[in-house]
Amino acid sequence: MDWHRRTLLGALALPLTGLVPKPVRAEDAVDLLLILAVDASGSVNQYRFELQRQGYANAFRTLQVLQAIQSGLHQSIAITMFQWTGPRLHVEVVPWMVVRDMTSADAAARAIETAPRRLFGGGTSLSGAIDYAMTMFPTSPVKGDRRVIDVSGDGSNNSGRPPTQARDEAVAAGVTINGLPILSVEDDLDEYYRGNVIGGVGSFLVAARKFEDFGDAIVKKLIAEIA
Repeated sequence: MDWHRRTLLGALALPLTGLVPKPVRAEDAVDLLLILAVDASGSVNQYRFELQRQGYANAFRTLQVLQAIQSGLHQSIAITMFQWTGPRLHVEVVPWMVVRDMTSADAAARAIETAPRRLFGGGTSLSGAIDYAMTMFPTSPVKGDRRVIDVSGDGSNNSGRPPTQARDEAVAAGVTINGLPILSVEDDLDEYYRGNVIGGVGSFLVAARKFEDFGDAIVKKLIAEIA
């Protein structure tokens, strides 16, 4: 009788197991979802583009960046990268990747430095870059405690809607936008980014005086926004 009772109870319990929400495992959550938006507009020649790309790759091989990643509650972040120019010209070149240790950081660096340039002109739409980035957060395979868009570029918005509109909508959705303006073309681009691009909790910018300074600037910026 006891055996039959246990069998019946077990059979009744089986259909209920599918109704219990699956718990989020520690490895399914990260401290930060970080979108890297890289300028590929016409003012960025191939030499300048390579400085940007290698700067990002080298940053993820820097010990201080890895230490910042491992300092959070989940000791991990998720990143993705896309290239942008005009309002509707965007190409994802690095899919979402979780970075938590030296091996995954090196994998991210290799994915960045081997990603080909896919765009070569089409205007400069910072608003378009922000709008596109907002469509990428829902595609992340992991949950993030914070959501940040990291925008780098060498020019002010010259196509598409005003960047302040895109920024304000992103901030209202709980997203932070940080900036890395490169001042080689527009000397006051840092002030433009400060007034029109960055926003949200803890937002900031790190300016690079010229493209050759990009590598050092992105290391400082990644450490600050991750930690």
